[in-house]
Amino acid sequence: MSGGLVERLLSLPIFEATWVLYLLIGLSFVSVAIIVERWWFYKTHSIDAELVRAELTKRLDRGEYRQAAEFLAKFDSLETRTVRFGLRGHEKGAASVQELLEGAEAHEKERYLKRLGFLATVGANAPFIGLFGTVLGVIKAFSELGDDLGNAGSGLMTGISEALVATGVGLMVAIPAVIAYNVFVAKVNSLSANTTLLSKTLLAHLKAENREQKEAA
Repeated sequence: MSGGLVERLLSLPIFEATWVLYLLIGLSFVSVAIIVERWWFYKTHSIDAELVRAELTKRLDRGEYRQAAEFLAKFDSLETRTVRFGLRGHEKGAASVQELLEGAEAHEKERYLKRLGFLATVGANAPFIGLFGTVLGVIKAFSELGDDLGNAGSGLMTGISEALVATGVGLMVAIPAVIAYNVFVAKVNSLSANTTLLSKTLLAHLKAENREQKEAA
């Protein structure tokens, strides 16, 4: 009875390794599309942080908060959008602006981290999906051993070699996804550091201005 159950289970489509390969190929196409899209996004939303900081400092030193915000509005980047949001509340003081900056940065980073979770998931799980396909292929190969006794040995080896393709494909899908994920996360961390640089520039100016006002009073 158990033998009949095993035979019925092996006849189910899920025990065919082919669908695993199609799944991996589909995940590969999606991963490549995300990698290209994210690369282009970071490329088109990047700035020279040092040049922007120098220009921002000039305007802040002259007390031109509105002009500083207009200057930052020319750029669509994590750094400039965050600091521009903080500039809107400059009259509330450094403490309030710091809260605004922290909230704005957390919100803006969502755009830069978008879809990276998918790459991390694919990178972590594609090898296991490939291994699953290999296991299915090996099970199928052994189950067909008795079909042709004369060619049993060669049939087994052919089945196992074909099954191992799933593991290879799984690794091919996972490795680029992991590399891209690590590169993009490092990029976001770098942008976050630039954001901190510009934010500190604004906060330092506001604190200095506040001290001058207290001394004058």
